Order: sequence, then C-alpha cells, then structure tokens
Amino acid sequence: MDQAEKLRKMVKQQAAPRRVSRVITVTSGKGGVGKSSLSVNLAIALSRLGKRVIILDADFGLANIEVMLGIRPVYNLADLMFKGKNLTDIITDGPENIGFISGGSGIQELTSLTKDQIVYLIQKLVELDEKADIIIIDTGAGIADSVLEFVAASSEVLLIATPEPTSITDAYALLKTLNRKTEFSLGDTVIRTVANKIDTYEEGRELYEKLNIVVGKFLNLKLEYLGCIPQDTNVSKAVMRQKPAIMLYPNSQFTKAVTGFADILCEHEPDMTKGKKGIAQLFANLLKAKVRK
Repeated sequence: MDQAEKLRKMVKQQAAPRRVSRVITVTSGKGGVGKSSLSVNLAIALSRLGKRVIILDADFGLANIEVMLGIRPVYNLADLMFKGKNLTDIITDGPENIGFISGGSGIQELTSLTKDQIVYLIQKLVELDEKADIIIIDTGAGIADSVLEFVAASSEVLLIATPEPTSITDAYALLKTLNRKTEFSLGDTVIRTVANKIDTYEEGRELYEKLNIVVGKFLNLKLEYLGCIPQDTNVSKAVMRQKPAIMLYPNSQFTKAVTGFADILCEHEPDMTKGKKGIAQLFANLLKAKVRK
C-alpha cells in the first residue's frame, strides 16, 4: 500500500464519528518568552475547570515540561515510537490531575519521522483523543520545520511574545514563514496572541496591535488577542523550585492572568465537528505535508 493510499484510508477513518480532543498549540518566535511556563500553568487552570488535560512536549531534544514540573518520566514519546511501549505507558501523571508526554531529551529521531512512522504514530494517538478533553502542544521556539509543521497542522495556536523588539520581530518571522507553507490555511486556524512580561495592560494591547497591523498588511493574516501577563518575579521563583506558579503563588498577577485565559478558552470552545479535529487528525495533517514533499 503506497503512502497516498494509506493517507486516504486514514482520513476516511478520521471521518467516522468518534470522540476527539481539543488541541491547542503553544509557540513563539524565540526562546525565553515564557512559552513552556504558560503551557504548564494553563494546563492546571483548565484542569481546575473540570477539563482532562494532557501536555505533549514537542520541543524534541530539550524536554522542558518535565524539568519545570520536577518530574522525570519513566518513558517518553520515543519509547512509543521505537521501543514498543503503549500510550498509557508514556503518559506521566503531573500535578492537579494533568498528564504530560515527554518528547525526551536529545532524541533527534523524533524531528525527522518517516511517513510510515507518522502513520504508526497517528494510529497510536487516536487513543489519546479518548483520554483528554484538551491537549496542549508545547512546541520548540523559532522557525525550524519541526515547529512550523505542528503550528501549520493545528486549529488553535497561542503565539507568545514579549515587548522586546527581538521577540516581536521573531514572532513576525514565524508568521511570515508559516504563511508560505502550502499546508497552512488561515481559514482552519485561530491564532491568538499572548503578550507576556509586560509592565502595563496598555503595553500588552499595544504589542498585539502593532503585530496585528503588520501581519494584516504584509501577510494578509488576522490575529486575535487572548490577553497579557504582567511581569511577575514569582514565575522565575516557581521555575527555580520546579513547581507551577499557579500552585505556589495563587494570588499572583501571573496566576490571575492565566486563570483568565482558561476561562476565555472555555467560553470559546470550537465546534469539534468542523475543521482540524483532535490530536490524531493533527498528525494526519503532518503526514499530508510530508506526502506533498
């Protein structure tokens, strides 16, 4: 069976009625802007709202999520792919009922999966759709293919940026490169901007408006504004202690902002019967991109 036939068969299977999870991909144009911290704390905020949440650490090679949580997984995504482990084996229990899947540290094979391996991974991940209401994908930073493929295949994207000029220009560079990918369709994707480490709420709104005007003019894209996170020293303290800030500092500005994001996201739940559906469908979209290459 050739790749095209495999893909048609899998897409047909995806069309069959089944439960799918909501997938939210968190990304940034550069590192150090608080992407992984937001992923972890947002997962807990959503769990507190009654959602079953699993984080997929797709920053292959760095494994930031397990470091931030201070929890070392027994198995990771590479064990699923290459060592015959089941999906339940590689989901590690995190705080407040969240789970996470580590991509592993230094596992370069995951950045260059073959088409057959992605087909295998899709088949495994169908089960993950049944286990979670929301899957948060924490990508690497920047415009590497491994990052852009996840973003292009996603239906909901959170783009994190700070007021630093390099962060804003790198966020624009990510969107510009993304817009050139044939598999990216803005009509199937909602991109929400989060302004992090800001001094005033006006500064956060200004960051968003500047970026939105530029991408609208030159890329014909439209961004939504999820909100901003004030500069908060408690976040770095929590990272050093390897505990989520939302748990250590419940009354902090950071916690209030992230809790607000969770409320907004739950109020704007997408129609899961349309567009890109579930984690298995996301990887099917990745496969489509590889088939075209």
